[in-house]
Amino acid sequence: MAYGIMMGTCLTLFVLAWAVVSRFSPPVAIAMSVVAMVIPPFAAIVANWNVDRRD
Repeated sequence: MAYGIMMGTCLTLFVLAWAVVSRFSPPVAIAMSVVAMVIPPFAAIVANWNVDRRD
């Protein structure tokens, strides 16, 4: 569940950054993209956090 939310947030940030925000402020769009690039590794860590503890 958390993985889906994090990846949805990542996708939303990318789409909004380059479809909407870049028309008004390119530096803010770049900052949004940088934040979106950081999310997937943390999402993978969260998704695999308790894999070995499941029965």
